[in-house]
Amino acid sequence: MPGHQIDEAVIAVVGASGALGSRIARKLAEQGAKVIAVGRDRDKLEAAQIPGAVLVEGDLSDATLGDRVVEAAAELGALDGVINAAGVVAFGPLADTDDAVVEDLFMTNVIGPLWLTRRVTPMLSEANGFLVNISAVVAEKPLPGMVAYAASKAALTAADQALVRELRRAKITVIDVRPLHTETGLATRPLAGEAPKLPEGLEPEVVVDAVLAAISSGQNEVEASSFA
Repeated sequence: MPGHQIDEAVIAVVGASGALGSRIARKLAEQGAKVIAVGRDRDKLEAAQIPGAVLVEGDLSDATLGDRVVEAAAELGALDGVINAAGVVAFGPLADTDDAVVEDLFMTNVIGPLWLTRRVTPMLSEANGFLVNISAVVAEKPLPGMVAYAASKAALTAADQALVRELRRAKITVIDVRPLHTETGLATRPLAGEAPKLPEGLEPEVVVDAVLAAISSGQNEVEASSFA
């Protein structure tokens, strides 16, 4: 599909108060986009200092979050793109991982994004827009000690790959981004377990630039090898 213009586009960023999402949102605003900043904590959204952003407080575990994103976009006249930069991680052997942790991983990393996609698809179709999900390298190369996390990211990537074809007639570009370990601090805030010794990760700006380049070019995926 052809690429998408960022200047003057209305773009929702889910996870906009996080280390990666906030950088994406600010970069979009700098390039002239009208940003809808979505996050669980309004104070953190305000602290992210995203110029001109419309703030939407909500969590991916709420199936109606997408409805509120659509309502905010309607006030701005369109919804040209949605970028999902939210995610959670957990470490440790699967046998030692609580059921609730597995459930939380899939709720935030898979089920919530699917709920969101269902609700924003009609408005994105009207704009011939785009949807970006930030997955992870473990979707391609699952690791021991990250079984449930890797499975959740692989499920998200599989959904994106299917959506590429499913939403083609709706003229929606679906982009799956699978960065290597990135220095966002997420590994220090796991739902459970302790992160193994990891190599130095990517600077978040590298991922931000890759996301914006994929939007501008209209490519459907940014593989982990692209970040090597």
